[in-house]
Amino acid sequence: MKYKQYIRVVKQINTTEEELWDVISQPGHLELTHPFSRSHSVISWPGVGSKDVLIYLSGLRYERYFTDWNEGKGYTLQIGGRNGGKSKVIWEISSDENNIFLSITIYPHFLANTPRFFSFLPYKLLIRPKLTTYLHSVLGGINYYIVEKKSVPKNHFGTHKWFS
Repeated sequence: MKYKQYIRVVKQINTTEEELWDVISQPGHLELTHPFSRSHSVISWPGVGSKDVLIYLSGLRYERYFTDWNEGKGYTLQIGGRNGGKSKVIWEISSDENNIFLSITIYPHFLANTPRFFSFLPYKLLIRPKLTTYLHSVLGGINYYIVEKKSVPKNHFGTHKWFS
């Protein structure tokens, strides 16, 4: 699939790169860190070829298949319904002198095969705002889990029309 547009959100995480990697590379971690996760079950883990299933509070069921695994730095995966379109997602850890950051970039499959002229407004008015809010909640959940040392409460950062 040829992805035309993406959404990227970066958040400073209050931890070390090693601890952040330990959390995001832990099998089933979304059950602990994701505010919209009902369940997160692992089929195979870790590394390239890893596969898991995320069921959202809304009942939406997505499979994740890992296509790249950069130990200690991040990974790339495809996510979507069993027989539907797949979005590309990149998780990356970075740092500067004093701060650790986690970014998530989504290349959504929604409207990916639609000419840009027709997809521009729906993407700008619907997809980008909804996925940006979603990513802020996911990154906030990871930071919450690391700082508070406990699972993120469901819908902790507010509900989401697609995933709650």
